[in-house]
Amino acid sequence: MSNRIDLRFRALGAAGRAALIPFVTAGYPDPQWTVAIMRALVQAGADVLELGVPFSDPSADGPVIQAASEQAIAHGVSLRRVLELVGRFREEDGATPVVLMGYMNPVERYGYANFARDAAAAGVDGVLMVDCPPEEMHDLRGSLEAAGVYPICLVAPTTTDVRMAAIARVAQGYLYYVSFKGITGANRLDASSLAAPLQRLRRYSGLPLAVGFGIKGQQSAAAVARVADGVVIGSALIEALAGAESSADACARVSAFLAPIRTAMDNSAL
Repeated sequence: MSNRIDLRFRALGAAGRAALIPFVTAGYPDPQWTVAIMRALVQAGADVLELGVPFSDPSADGPVIQAASEQAIAHGVSLRRVLELVGRFREEDGATPVVLMGYMNPVERYGYANFARDAAAAGVDGVLMVDCPPEEMHDLRGSLEAAGVYPICLVAPTTTDVRMAAIARVAQGYLYYVSFKGITGANRLDASSLAAPLQRLRRYSGLPLAVGFGIKGQQSAAAVARVADGVVIGSALIEALAGAESSADACARVSAFLAPIRTAMDNSAL
């Protein structure tokens, strides 16, 4: 069976559209709302969902996602609970790819083989471990491949050609290009500077290239969609959820935020 990520990017490529990839933290603002939020994102135009696994020391994340992670942990959201939420989402959506984004410590505690098995059973399609470089991915990658779950890898502006080639050899699904040096949520994106590094990266990999960090709304998403295969938006979406008073309110907020971005991205391709 083909991985949902491959199927989705093939369909988008045939339609000449870039993937819209929203990131939300599992369990934020309330664990009982997460599945409904995921479904609302799909209805608003999301093509792939990145679901953050709450972690106490998210070193790559800025204050917005850190605070969301802390709140989810306070609600008792563990890695096992995240997998349960994905399983509930799969009860009504068997097509939208789901990628877990997080850090190695919870996975190591769970056990690589156990995690890969349970992630696949829940309906996870890819895993992006922020603090796992390709040199340290061997054991986890083996377990993921055995379960049919893709390892998604990060590439930074400072990544050398040698490391790009090494990352390209282990990555599957798509490559996540970090638009600038720093943490999530910063506001320093210069979309005009992305074409050259993405073209350089394409020399080493034929995988779709998604760009994240610093994408705040319609204008920046549309600009990135013109040069990349996917647009990842996280901190601004988490901010839109802050203060939601109910599941319905949270879903309305993410829909109002994401739908205009989807429209702007599609219009940028015309």
